[in-house]
Amino acid sequence: MSRPRILSTRPLFEAARQLLNQHFDVDYWTAPENIGRDELLRRVADKDGLVCLLTSKVNEELLTAAPKLRIAATVSVGFDHIDVAACTRHGVVATNTPGVLDNTTADFAWTLLMAIARRVVEGEAWMRAGTWHGWDLDQLLGADVHGKTLGVLGFGRIGREVAKRASGFSMRILYHDAFRPGEEVERELHAEFVSRERLLAEADFVTLHVPLLPETRHLISEATLSQMKPTAYLINTSRGPVVDEAALAVALDAGKIAGVALDVFENEPKVHPGLLNRKNVVLTPHIASASIETRTKMAVMAAENVIALFDGKRPPNALNPQVSDARR
Repeated sequence: MSRPRILSTRPLFEAARQLLNQHFDVDYWTAPENIGRDELLRRVADKDGLVCLLTSKVNEELLTAAPKLRIAATVSVGFDHIDVAACTRHGVVATNTPGVLDNTTADFAWTLLMAIARRVVEGEAWMRAGTWHGWDLDQLLGADVHGKTLGVLGFGRIGREVAKRASGFSMRILYHDAFRPGEEVERELHAEFVSRERLLAEADFVTLHVPLLPETRHLISEATLSQMKPTAYLINTSRGPVVDEAALAVALDAGKIAGVALDVFENEPKVHPGLLNRKNVVLTPHIASASIETRTKMAVMAAENVIALFDGKRPPNALNPQVSDARR
């Protein structure tokens, strides 16, 4: 009996490849650039499963082109590139990789926060240019972090991990979310639930940890930016379209906020040109979860989701579990 055929849009990591290769015939895309759309549609046409990244849209077009497909497993926690409703209509299980990247992403949110507050990127560029003339009293003055107010927009797993780290800086923690986790969590993290308006008005650092939903698209807009303090900083490690980059560029030009650090972008891999040449902007290429340990765990989790389905089980991270349940 032939084994199920899987397309992986990246070579993944050895641990994940070993798992997949034990169970399936796997077609790996190994070129350095992302797989093109036409090539993706051609290769997936006869496949039973797909392991993909954020760069591959799983939509009606792809699902129609792949009539044998039973699972689309993304190596990411975000899944706005997957049309889950279309997958359900086509009887395809969609899965993601939540949980394993929470701490790594929280660490990186703090990396960005510290970098923008203390002007690390500017200083590093100065040193590499060989033009630093030595210590001076008012050189590259930034903002203190300790004792300030941290505003966390989105208080899920990652947002809570970010808040947990703030205690080491003796920060006041405000948060806003559509769902309150309960008083026990608030007491543990010393976090106060407030309205979004109050958070924006009082926070010295606003860090974003919301999913990309219709109601969170352009959550940070001209209106919300105008509610922030001119001394405040914005950090985004969630999803790019949560921030209106054009409005952000205008706000920075007008001095409405002090600076911004972004790891995700509205139209990746493009960045709004108004953000590219500013000293008070830190830009990183979507690497918040990019540690060897975490990215390996993500790939392994995606592989385990695929294996579970073909073993007749519900994939542990199914986004539409009713599809797999109907097949059992």
